[in-house]
Amino acid sequence: MTVMSGDNVDETSAAPGHPQEGSYPRQADHDDHECCERVVINISGLRFETQLKTLAQFPNTLLGNPKKRMRYFDPLRNEYFFDRNRPSFDAILYYYQSGGRLRRPVNVPLDMFSEEIKFYELGEEAMEKFREDEGFIKEEERPLPEKEYQRQSGGRLRRPVNVPLDMFSEEIKFYELGEEAMEKFREDEGFIKEEERPLPEKEYQRQVWLLFEYPESSGPARVIAIVSVMVILISIVIFCLETLPELKDDKDFTGTIHHPDNSTVVYSSNIFTDPFFIVETLCIIWFSFELVVRFFACPSKTDFFKNIMNFIDIVAIIPYFITLGTEIAEQEGNQKGEQATSLAILRVIRLVRVFRIFKLSRHSKGLQILGQTLKASMRELGLLIFFLFIGVILFSSAVYFAEAEEAESHFSSIPDAFWWAVVSMTTVGYGDMYPVTIGGKIVGSLCAIAGVLTIALPVPVIVSNFNYFYHRETEGEEQAQLLHVSSPNLASDSDLSRRSSSTMSKSEYMEIEEDMNNSVAHYRQANIRTGNCTTANQNCVNKSKLLTDV
Repeated sequence: MTVMSGDNVDETSAAPGHPQEGSYPRQADHDDHECCERVVINISGLRFETQLKTLAQFPNTLLGNPKKRMRYFDPLRNEYFFDRNRPSFDAILYYYQSGGRLRRPVNVPLDMFSEEIKFYELGEEAMEKFREDEGFIKEEERPLPEKEYQRQSGGRLRRPVNVPLDMFSEEIKFYELGEEAMEKFREDEGFIKEEERPLPEKEYQRQVWLLFEYPESSGPARVIAIVSVMVILISIVIFCLETLPELKDDKDFTGTIHHPDNSTVVYSSNIFTDPFFIVETLCIIWFSFELVVRFFACPSKTDFFKNIMNFIDIVAIIPYFITLGTEIAEQEGNQKGEQATSLAILRVIRLVRVFRIFKLSRHSKGLQILGQTLKASMRELGLLIFFLFIGVILFSSAVYFAEAEEAESHFSSIPDAFWWAVVSMTTVGYGDMYPVTIGGKIVGSLCAIAGVLTIALPVPVIVSNFNYFYHRETEGEEQAQLLHVSSPNLASDSDLSRRSSSTMSKSEYMEIEEDMNNSVAHYRQANIRTGNCTTANQNCVNKSKLLTDV
């Protein structure tokens, strides 16, 4: 191929044997002579030169057929002129030179190159090959009806990367591949699999179960959920406030006083009159009522205890009853001069109350997403802990031996340096323990750097899991809103659109036309009376267009 600019080429150097000015290209007497002839093709000022035998390989195309390309011949310049895209013609000419290979230039848009293929009439075969190379769906590869689809592919469904998800979903529905294929496709694409929600068989149990288990099911259910959240928050606030020194009773538990006369007096505070205990009791009453109602209304008692949220509810109320039983037993034991339990055990039992905060996860999508993220990232979290463990052992040993000769060293042993290694690797740095020697400071610097790198490695994976669950949850909520939104007006509009088709009966058409004529006539008379003739005439035109569409 030879490329010539429009300014430097001499018109007299046209292809030998081609017509000069005022004449047409003559038919060659012999095929051999024709094969040696050259032809000049001008594409918007950029000239290409090739041989006729190259174009003659595809006689059905625009350039390969002498009769088709004749109308583009310029007798003054003795060349063929095409006012087309320049970069595309490189690939078009290469199609002739390579014997049928078609490659789109990277700087030419796909739709523009498709138009060039159609213009130069390269044929359906070239177009199909081009579409296949570009990743388009071939006609024979389109989803087949369900039986044929199952027979040929065995049920495998893969969406091409260049086909939007919603468009491919519509294709699946159109070809009626079935619910099984749609579910498998949605699962492969990462959609939320619609969880089965078993409901009790009895009607009243079903209503109670929906009321307490699914806040989005109705207005009263949402009110109950709000009340439950408020009670949980009150319980947590009470748990924190009762530890304040000015509100704390030093005689929470049974104790003894020794008098100078060697007598012993056993005292016991009455917690049943404590305001915190009263509020706590009211909260526990609600929690217990909610748990019992959901237990008796649940469709499966076995699945009820397998649910982690129900397990949290049980753990949240157990400390209260243990504390209550302990206090009653202590009072009875005090009458006998005996103590039922120790103060340490009661404090541990009361500490379990803090897990009541996890009850909020039943009503919080954010906490549920966080739990799913941690569950999916257990491997990465385990890897993080393992790296920290290795770093703690390594750097605590190093800093101990680096500070061993220092009299003012804060590290008396390797286990004593574990705390320093942990707070240094996590970049917390409390400052209660620190190295004082140069070697110890070097070890401390390496420990901090290693901690940053160790923590940073698995964090992107955890963040990626969080983003996945977050977007999956938000997309699921949007889809649920679209699926559950229903309106009578929408249904009537869709019915009207279905009736506004070619299948509409003549009587229905006449009724619509009569109603429109009446409304238009009244509107036109009103505009004429007010002197607005333009609006009246325009309304008639719009009416005619609307009837034509119907």
